[in-house]
This record gives sequence, C-alpha cells and structure tokens, in this order.
Amino acid sequence: MIEILNPTLLTRAKDSGALVAHILHTLKSRTTVGTNLLDIDRWAKKMITEAGAQSCYVDYAPSFGRGPFGHYICTAVNDAVLHGLPHDYTLADGDLLTLDLAVSKGGVAADAAISFIVGDTKPPESVALIETTERALAAGIAAAGPGARIGDISHAIGTVLSEAGYSINTEFGGHGIGSTMHQDPHVPNTGRPGRGYKLRPGLLLALEPWVMADTARLVTDADGWTLRSATGCRTAHSEHTIAITESGAEVLTSPN
Repeated sequence: MIEILNPTLLTRAKDSGALVAHILHTLKSRTTVGTNLLDIDRWAKKMITEAGAQSCYVDYAPSFGRGPFGHYICTAVNDAVLHGLPHDYTLADGDLLTLDLAVSKGGVAADAAISFIVGDTKPPESVALIETTERALAAGIAAAGPGARIGDISHAIGTVLSEAGYSINTEFGGHGIGSTMHQDPHVPNTGRPGRGYKLRPGLLLALEPWVMADTARLVTDADGWTLRSATGCRTAHSEHTIAITESGAEVLTSPN
C-alpha cells in the first residue's frame, strides 16, 4: 500500500519525527564506554512511554524475523548492521554502534537510524563508513521531490556508496511509512534514474543507506533477528524519514 497523508496527518508525522530525533539524540549523548545495550533499550522504552507514543518494534513480527522483536530499539554493534536485537553487551572504546528507532504517535510512524563510534578511539575505516552513509542519505534526500521518481533517489544513494568503493546489498532498503512502519514503495539503495513510482506531496519515505566494509552479503545471528556482515567486517547505517512537499523533501527526523 502506498499512503498519501493529508495535512492533519502530516502534522502528526512531524511530531513523531521530532520525537524520534529527540530520543536518538538523547541516547547518543548518554551512551559511553561501559554502557550496556539493554540499558539503551530501557532508556528508549521510558522515553517512548513518557511521550505517550508507541513502539513500532515490540510486537513487530515480519517474515524475516523470529517472532515478535520484543524490544524498543535496534542496537547493532560493529559487524551487525540491521535489526540488532538488544542483548547483554557492554560497549567498549572504539565500538561502532547503530541505533535504529521507529515510533508511532497520533497514529503516524517515523523511523530513523544513526551510527557513531563509542569512546575516544576513532578507527578511520569506521569513520569512513559512517560518513559515506550520511553523504548517501543527503544525496537521496536532495533527489526527492514532486515529479521525481523512486529510481532518482535510489540512483543518488547508490552513486555515493559505489563511488566510495562499497558493494551494495539490495535485500533491505528504504520504504514508505505512515500509519504503519513499513509500506510501499520499496526504496533500494541503488537504481536507475527516471524509473519507479512518481513522488507526490503527502508521501512519507524512510531513506536508509547502509554499507558493509568489504562485502554485500548478510548472515543472520542465532537470535533470528540481527543481520551481520558475512565476513565480520564493520558496517554503518543512516536513516531519516522525509515528507514529500510541493517544494521538495522535508526531513522529519533531524535533531535540528
């Protein structure tokens, strides 16, 4: 289903997006060497509940996961890149952590992800991974607007990723979002310009470039959820929810 939101629902989407941005910003500021992933999950639960919002993850049970997710945020460390199930792990200096959060407030969902390095050690490869996904996300947002097509976004994202030397996995990518977290259209992280669904004002999209340092192949953890690089290399993931407007794309999940 492709959902086009009316002005009332778009206002609610902005509220949801602002909440996601606030929670992610707060979690990043609180996360240090010695933080446990389960603490991050508890902090997320508390902030979501206190805001009168609902988690999009707790009861989520898609075909690619093993039963309900059961947690409030995805926490992916180092070689984990997507759907990281929070578990009893204490973060170390130099760990690359991705936090992926989706909440619904007022009946409209928003979804975003950030990757950052914990502590003072900043491995250059990890910095490059993160910066590349952020640049690819910015390129995808710049390509989105009324009259553009999904392929234009995918091509913009894919160009940045491939020019940086990374292989691109197309199993998972961006997606439509609205009254539910995952909707059509699918937004691959590579594609041909001028192809696919034509964007319309009122459409919400979650754009999410992600890469693995030296492979495009994923493996699934024993937990049935966490997706890791097949080679054990590091990974990064950046995501924003955007609204298509008459004048272009509006980022709903920016902390600014």
